[in-house]
Amino acid sequence: MTTKPIVVKVGTSSVTTAQGSVDHEVLRAIAEQIVTVRSRGRDVIVVTSGAITAGWAEVGGGRPRPHDSAQLQAVSAVGQPLLMATWRDAFAAAGVVVGQVLLSPHDFADRRQYLAARRTIEHLRALSVVPIVNENDAVADEEIRFGDNDRLAALVANVVGASDVILLTDTEGFFTADPRLDPQATLIEEIRHVDEYMAMAGSSRSGVGSGGMASKMSAAKMASWSGVTATIAAARRPQVILDVLEGVSGSGTVVRARPERLSARESWIAFAAPSRGRLVINDGAVLAIQRRASLLSVGVVSREGEWIDGDALDISDESGRVVAKGLARASSADRDASDPIVIRADDLVTFPVGDAPVRLD
Repeated sequence: MTTKPIVVKVGTSSVTTAQGSVDHEVLRAIAEQIVTVRSRGRDVIVVTSGAITAGWAEVGGGRPRPHDSAQLQAVSAVGQPLLMATWRDAFAAAGVVVGQVLLSPHDFADRRQYLAARRTIEHLRALSVVPIVNENDAVADEEIRFGDNDRLAALVANVVGASDVILLTDTEGFFTADPRLDPQATLIEEIRHVDEYMAMAGSSRSGVGSGGMASKMSAAKMASWSGVTATIAAARRPQVILDVLEGVSGSGTVVRARPERLSARESWIAFAAPSRGRLVINDGAVLAIQRRASLLSVGVVSREGEWIDGDALDISDESGRVVAKGLARASSADRDASDPIVIRADDLVTFPVGDAPVRLD
């Protein structure tokens, strides 16, 4: 049996009540399951949402939730300690200690920060502490664009080398149609090629989270590329985490990991590093990089954007299809014409036709 850790993400609609306060009962049920999983030799990292909703329940006074990003950041600063206190209490009954890890987009865009985040989580695991991860949305307004922490969970799964990421939400999984609108909708229990289903995914209908099924499918695709199995399941289903890990039929929608998984560094380039520009390359260069060669300046047809040395760039063929992503060797302004290499082979990730990864920026 694998000893790789598991990432469990709990959405806003699952961790909060209809009134917006933190749902103690749901958190206790999830904590009990995680304690059981840990007793079987598997570490679990929790990615939680709900700070903004919990904060507004505390200070909103029944008023409509604001949309201004600066106000939402302030509200999250109120809600985050309330959320963590509930997680702490939920695990305390079993004598398990939790540790807060707040991450921002910069922690994934900067390689050193990315490695530092991994070390922090590894040390918490070594101390038998359950890491509770959330977006540091009090200082990073990009959080709202990440999709209710679904993509954050996929990135964390990559950081820790997880075997599974379980995305817990307010529905039983991915259906052939919205089950709240179509009584004939049926659960799709297994997906191997995410792109075939992306158009069927919709936005959030709960009114409290920033994600939705499209966000979860995007996160599942990211996880799949990292060699991680993703499952979308209902947070309030009894013993849902245990059922998912045991492969119980009907416990959710499983998105299988791709057999050709990316390395940790390749996954970081593909998913975590935001693209700062784009290179359009000719057909010869496309063939060369697909054969693991470096990208040479002779193959570059045009350049878009401004970047510095080490920034990530999208690489497209002349039809506009993204075929790769890589790290620039020099800035857009300071390219040395005598240097033929634009991006080294070790800094390139190529994508199969029609299967480019999800952009984060």
